[in-house]
Amino acid sequence: MKIELSNVTLNIQQQCLINGATLRIGAGEKVVLRGPSGCGKSSLLKCIIGALPLDSGTIRVDDTELSAETTALIRKSIAFIGQEPVLGADRVRDALLLPFTYKAHRHLQPDEQTVTKYLKTLHLSSDILDKPCARISGGEKQRIAIARALLLDKTIFLTDEITSALDPESKAAVMQELFESDITLLSVSHDSDWIERCSRVITMKDAQLKEETDAG
Repeated sequence: MKIELSNVTLNIQQQCLINGATLRIGAGEKVVLRGPSGCGKSSLLKCIIGALPLDSGTIRVDDTELSAETTALIRKSIAFIGQEPVLGADRVRDALLLPFTYKAHRHLQPDEQTVTKYLKTLHLSSDILDKPCARISGGEKQRIAIARALLLDKTIFLTDEITSALDPESKAAVMQELFESDITLLSVSHDSDWIERCSRVITMKDAQLKEETDAG
């Protein structure tokens, strides 16, 4: 299993968001979470990267149990892309290449041709590299974050409403890149096109996860 949640319970500010949930996601599966606003979908994604501590239960990623000691290791394989990604630098080029300044990723340092290829695939002009991050749109930030994760060879993508700020052509480009690959995808979305492309649909309601049997 790429991701395995066992009897997971999460309480935030005395509210139970997840109660004894179990979920198993195999390699290459495309899974979407949907449910009412505020039910805990985004919080569940954050639990998987160790950003929110569980009250009980376990999470395993690539057969490694999530803990304070293993969080850094688990995050090496995961790309977390939210609605408003934090790019971590003033200019887009610096933000895109920031991870490759660290020792762990220097061997993956991409050349200019590779960077341009990924930008083009995601309907971004190479001119965006010279823009301040503060001057690009939310949809552009999402696609820069996706490009960065692809350059880092991430195998698991956790995404939160990443098509909400995209025009139809850009959305199609993002979906083609994430769905027509071996990437394991766990997403939060209300987008009907996105949900239709997923192999599994999980509804989150009343602190429970329930799989819809007519997914796909």
